[in-house]
Amino acid sequence: MSAAAGRNALLDELRALMAAHSPPLHALVVPSDDAHQSEYVAERDKRLQFISGFGSYHYEGGATAEKQLSDHWELMCMGEDPPVEVWIADNLSDEAVIGINPWCISVDTAQRYEHAFSKKHQTLFQLSSDLVDEVWKDRPLANTQPVVHPVEFAGCSVTGKLKELRKKLLHEKARGIIIAALDEVAWLYNIRGNDVHYSPVVHSYSIVTLHSAFFYVDNRKVSVEVQSYMSENGIDIRDYNMVQSDVSLLASGQLKGSAVNGSSHEGNGMNDNSKILIDNSCCLALYSKLDEDQVLILQSPVALSKAVKNPVELDGLRKAHIRDGVAVVQYLAWLDNQMQENYGASGYFSGAKGSQKKEHVEVKLTEVSVSDKLEGFRAAKEYFKGPSFPMISAVGPNAAILHYSPEASSCAELDTDKIYLFDTGAQYLDGTTDITRTVHFGKPSEHEKSCYTAVLKGHIALDTAVFPNGTTGHALDILARTPLWKSGLDYRHGTSHGVGSYLTVHEGPHQISFRPSARNVPLQASMTVTDEPGYYEDGSFGIRLENVLIVQDANTKFNFGDKGYLAFEHITWAPYQTKLIDATLLAPAEIEWVNTYHSDCRRILQPYLNEQEKEWLRKATEPITVSC
Repeated sequence: MSAAAGRNALLDELRALMAAHSPPLHALVVPSDDAHQSEYVAERDKRLQFISGFGSYHYEGGATAEKQLSDHWELMCMGEDPPVEVWIADNLSDEAVIGINPWCISVDTAQRYEHAFSKKHQTLFQLSSDLVDEVWKDRPLANTQPVVHPVEFAGCSVTGKLKELRKKLLHEKARGIIIAALDEVAWLYNIRGNDVHYSPVVHSYSIVTLHSAFFYVDNRKVSVEVQSYMSENGIDIRDYNMVQSDVSLLASGQLKGSAVNGSSHEGNGMNDNSKILIDNSCCLALYSKLDEDQVLILQSPVALSKAVKNPVELDGLRKAHIRDGVAVVQYLAWLDNQMQENYGASGYFSGAKGSQKKEHVEVKLTEVSVSDKLEGFRAAKEYFKGPSFPMISAVGPNAAILHYSPEASSCAELDTDKIYLFDTGAQYLDGTTDITRTVHFGKPSEHEKSCYTAVLKGHIALDTAVFPNGTTGHALDILARTPLWKSGLDYRHGTSHGVGSYLTVHEGPHQISFRPSARNVPLQASMTVTDEPGYYEDGSFGIRLENVLIVQDANTKFNFGDKGYLAFEHITWAPYQTKLIDATLLAPAEIEWVNTYHSDCRRILQPYLNEQEKEWLRKATEPITVSC
């Protein structure tokens, strides 16, 4: 039986379960989320991919998805077709019943669905078990163990973090908080794991009250070290599957745990009307165990505390980015040599046409094979733990696809006449990295150079911004776009996201973006952000440049309104390709910025390179000038 036929059989089996269900289900929503609304999920949580075969973003109008889906499926593209809840409300009959796994849908999404369905008296029905799991006979098993993240990397003890969290609960007149986001639990309790690809987290929940703290995890993952560590910090370890019943106990005031600071009761001086705080990204399964008048839906205070890095985390991030920069330079020097030797390319530095392409390439360089080489350079570095997201390694038109992810069986070969973009990052014990560079190993066109230069100008404009405290990323987003707008160009993604400290590479709650949500959280000193404008020409090429920045206090001459002002410190170190820069389009201050950045790259990275790599970096960072 073919893979497509096998999935069609599974679909028939799933529909039979829907029909036999009480009440019968007219539709079943299968999200791509796990029980923690994670960006990346474990193999055993990829239910949508299992049942449909679709496991990637859609590219070029859904071409990739259409290859993965059988004719039993119809592709609906986000942003082009109606949202899920609108389509269901419009196409299903009155009083239809729509099934959902309540663990895999957030409160926010569930409320949006229920509002849409109410117009036709349709019902969002919470299933007691996931029907996809019932037909998934060989579903992967859970794995791994959590490990303690030493204070030498975390910078703050669990005791200190819990103390600050409880202060915030008191401020909100809340008697407890339910934490479902994996990176928040990991940060709060100083634990790490590898339950999920790319993110060093462990499947777990946390409940924190004013006098107790609970850690919900598969007991098989609890080592003697973890057991001792949690006990020393007054944290009760409960089985992962107990969280829902404990939320019910929390709601009724009967959840008891180990005493903190000698206290043996849950008395907190608050009346019975005090609230339980949850984030709207928490799953419906836990939210539904609370009475509506008990709930305080707010952005998790842990998210903001995690985003504002302490001095130890900032120091670790700086060091991690130096090691990462060394790996990127080693990669570029190696790739430059390989392109010249195997493809007759003119190389990284020359803007001339290379020699005639070889008919028989001795070593074939593909998007996947070269990205594997970069991971090898990183793996040799201290504290390396793995990639921080699926590497984007894209040649020519593939670089115009925002979330392109190459596959060994179908990826493109590198080409001396096409732009190559790589967006990649790593997890180190002391920090998480994310960098994008765009290069050309032949002769770039004038159009490519002008587009690259416009992106670079926006990149510099954001990097050099000075702004008052209280400014949101929504207000700053325009800085990175203006140079592109002047030529009638733009890009469809946000300009920036936060970056974790050996945690998730895409970290909130702040962002720099045109999206309205970027108005919600002002930037603060000691946050991290990326600086990543781009330009993408469908079917031709894509350009993006990305550094990680730290928000810091600005040393301004004046302080109007006593607000205090902020600026950025870049901590990513890798050269920009000067042959892609049209220096005549740069202002003198922008030329000075590039030359200073390149000088700093040489000074910071050279001590870790061999002689050949040092020479390559010296050439890559030579000052740019404009001829009179």
